[in-house]
Amino acid sequence: MCILFVAIEQHEHYPLIIAANRDEFFNRPTLPSHFWGEQKQVLAGIDEQAGGTWMGINQAGNIAALTNIRAPDSIQQDAISRGKLVSHYLCQPKVDYEVDLQRTKQHYNGYNLLYGPWNNLKVYNNHLDQISTLTQGFYGLSNASLNSPWPKLNKGVTRLKAYCEQGEQDSHNVEFTALFDLLLDTTPALDHELPQTGVPIDWERRLSSIFIQGENYGTRSSTILKVDKHNRVSWCERTFSNTANCVSEQNYQFNIN
Repeated sequence: MCILFVAIEQHEHYPLIIAANRDEFFNRPTLPSHFWGEQKQVLAGIDEQAGGTWMGINQAGNIAALTNIRAPDSIQQDAISRGKLVSHYLCQPKVDYEVDLQRTKQHYNGYNLLYGPWNNLKVYNNHLDQISTLTQGFYGLSNASLNSPWPKLNKGVTRLKAYCEQGEQDSHNVEFTALFDLLLDTTPALDHELPQTGVPIDWERRLSSIFIQGENYGTRSSTILKVDKHNRVSWCERTFSNTANCVSEQNYQFNIN
C-alpha cells in the first residue's frame, strides 16, 4: 500500500473511513481481497510472492495497512517482507503489537504500519521508531511520515474533508463513487513541489500523483473501507490493469463481532 487517507469521527454516519491505493509492479502475483481459507475472519488480498498483504480487516474489527518508506539508500536486500506485519496482526492481533514492531524494526526496510481496533488506530514508523495514536481528524499517509506535507497527501485530505462535509448523500448505501474519484486522481505535482526522496526526478514526477500510471509499475488496486455507527463494515476494492482499466471489483459487508 502506498497511500492512505483516513477520516476519524468526521462523517455523520461513518466514524471511520479509509481510502487507499496499493502501488506495485504489475508482474508481482497477487490475489484480490477475500476471506482467507483457514483464517476466515480475515478479509484482505494476498501478495503471492512474499505471502503477506498490504491492507485488511478481521471480523473483530482489527485493521492493518502498510505503506513503504521511500529511502533507496537504506534498502536491505535480505530484509523480511513488510507485508507479513499486516498478516501477522490480522491473524493474531495483540494489544501491545508495538512492542513486537519496535523489537524487530531493524529486520525490515522502511515502513509505516497503521494498526489496531477500528476505533483505536495507531501508526508505527520504523525509521523514526515513532508511534502515533489517531484521534478525531483527518490523516494522510504515504511514503514518508504521517501527514508529511506532500502535494498528493494535501490534495487527498482536502477532498476527503469535502466528502465528509457533504455527509447525507452516502448514508444508506455502499456507493463509493466520490471516494474512488479521489483515489483515481492522476494529476502530478509541479516540479517545485516535489519531495526529494532519493529517486531520480522522473520517478519523483511519476510517483507524485495519487493514482500512479505506468506500464510496469503503478496503482494496482484501490480500497475503500467504512465502519458505520452500528459497527457494520463496508469494503470495496477495485483492481486495475497497467492501462488503468478496472478489471475486477470485490464488495463485502459484515458486522463486527
